Amino acid sequence: MSRPKAERRTPPPRPAACRRSLAVGGLSLAAAAYVGVDYLSHLSPSLRGRLQPALWATLALATAARAPFYRRWDAEIRAAPQFLAALIFMLATLLCEAISVRFVSTVLGLQWHRSTAPLPDTGQWLLLALNERLPQTVIRLLRVRIITLHHYLMLFIMLGFSALFDCIKGPGLGIGTRYMFTMAVGRFLRTITFLATILPSARPWCAEARYRIPDHPHAWAHKYYAPYASDPRAIRRVIVSDMPYAAVKDYTVEYRPEWGQMSFLIDILRPIAGDGSSWYHLLKKASGGCNDLMYSGHMFVAVLTAMAWTEAYGGWISVVIWFLVLHSAQREIRERHHYSVDCIVAIYVGILLWRMTGFIWSTRDSDRARRLAKLDEVQNKLFRAAKDSDMDEIKGLLKEVELAGQAKKAFSQRVILSFAASMVIFILLVVLLTFTLTRDG
Repeated sequence: MSRPKAERRTPPPRPAACRRSLAVGGLSLAAAAYVGVDYLSHLSPSLRGRLQPALWATLALATAARAPFYRRWDAEIRAAPQFLAALIFMLATLLCEAISVRFVSTVLGLQWHRSTAPLPDTGQWLLLALNERLPQTVIRLLRVRIITLHHYLMLFIMLGFSALFDCIKGPGLGIGTRYMFTMAVGRFLRTITFLATILPSARPWCAEARYRIPDHPHAWAHKYYAPYASDPRAIRRVIVSDMPYAAVKDYTVEYRPEWGQMSFLIDILRPIAGDGSSWYHLLKKASGGCNDLMYSGHMFVAVLTAMAWTEAYGGWISVVIWFLVLHSAQREIRERHHYSVDCIVAIYVGILLWRMTGFIWSTRDSDRARRLAKLDEVQNKLFRAAKDSDMDEIKGLLKEVELAGQAKKAFSQRVILSFAASMVIFILLVVLLTFTLTRDG
């Protein structure tokens, strides 16, 4: 008669695993708390004014307390040059985009903005039709401003910092590099897209309310667009001849300030008297532009944040973020900040670009991949050593495989601590600047 097998006791969870599970759950709660507390500005501004500083202080103190115990600072140091290069690249593309936004908003003059009708948008028609059929509670939920641009940026920054708590695969600067590089490529593609064809805004009053720009078109538009803008015969003739033929004698004299070496921007930005003597000061007024800018920059940022959370973290909070992305898309269309096509294109461009930049940072275990590659390399030697019963050779080869999966540590403790302190301070300053500069969307 066989004896019953003894019941196997489940070993208690390791403390490190417990800490990591708490950190992972804490990240989801912190993200939800950040969006929820900020939404209190619509419900109870006084309560939000008390809770938001407390939340920010808690997150900052938790980051500072965890930083000395983070074990992958050597990997962060190696990722720092690529991070800074991606940051510079992104800032350069944003500057190029701001110049281009100002150009397309001013080149045709204020009269064109007043007189040009918005394009027909079937997505807007669909939302208006749903407003007639859906319950008012659902409509109010669709209209509410739950999340905006700065929320998506802050959610990604929280995701990057979560590498300190082992919530995502480090280095945190690695996923930051991928995010900024993808952002820069996407914004560059967006810039050349809306520069190629100038589309009228879905809000015809926008330019007059936001800008002080000349009423008349620029000389370029006078010569190449205005004479052929609406007359079908004129359009047909210019197609057949493939040359501008209209005689344009006099252009209105434009204001030309003293911008020194940046004077080449005068024809692009079209300043007027009273704009000040600084081209940069004028450029800051470009804001989001007053034309339809194909594709939506807000939606592109939202999709990149959702893709980063889905790949690096997953879980229920990532599903919630995707629902918020869709909510933001319909609100952009509903409030006529963009046409439907802008939001649709931004979603699939963001997904495709994020997939294409996986070579910069990935959740795939690169250490394991290196060990497997080394194992394939020494496989024949292992077989021969096993056949010859050469245990010393087997141990040596297995040690090579193990070392192949370990990152080299070539930095002193002083260098690591100095880098950790400076990087945490630098990124916290970036967080504060991002929070301030993107507050208005």
